[in-house]
Amino acid sequence: MSDKKGLTRQQMADRMALEFQDGWIVNLGVGIPTMCSNTDIGDRDITYHSENGVIGYGGVASPEEEDLNLVNAGGQNVTLRPNASIVNHADSFAIIRGGHIDVTVMGAYQVSMTGDFANWKLKGQKGGGIGGAMDLAACAQRVFIILEHVTRDGSTRLVSACDLPVTARGVVKLVATNYGLFEPTGDGFLLREIAPGFTVDEIRASTAGILTVVPDLKTVRLVG
Repeated sequence: MSDKKGLTRQQMADRMALEFQDGWIVNLGVGIPTMCSNTDIGDRDITYHSENGVIGYGGVASPEEEDLNLVNAGGQNVTLRPNASIVNHADSFAIIRGGHIDVTVMGAYQVSMTGDFANWKLKGQKGGGIGGAMDLAACAQRVFIILEHVTRDGSTRLVSACDLPVTARGVVKLVATNYGLFEPTGDGFLLREIAPGFTVDEIRASTAGILTVVPDLKTVRLVG
């Protein structure tokens, strides 16, 4: 299965964005999650929130649209949607700590079957800090994670228990990987949708803990 790549990063972000409900305030973290703002969400009213104080931004800017002073949490130049606001960093965190974020979408190194996740420090890494992820994990109404299913050496990122420093425990509700869409159940992972070209046995071989499957398993829904 090593030669199978599954979903692209944008497709992973697109699939997660399909979960966003009309009226939600959505925080997008660094990495693949930032790509969710590129997704065509139709007529849903979604407000994208960035920790650095850009509230109501849109997709990543084309070279012609770039404003070097306007960036998302990942430092990418972005566009603004109607009624967007630029606020102080402290005000941005007041939105987070006040419980106003409907969902935060973050990247991670590992997610456990009990909904723990680790996203701020690798083994042997010196220094580093947990940053705003702890505020988001504690205060957002939902935590979704997008990550590559396996590491470069083939180790699974969906694990029975995190062996990296944990960011938060028991908070992850949904995980999108290049292999499919998963839900931590406490004693394993529920496969809700599968990436085209994969079999359940292949997914099971690359996932720690017990993998269960929804009765009406379908391929991953894609935008367009």
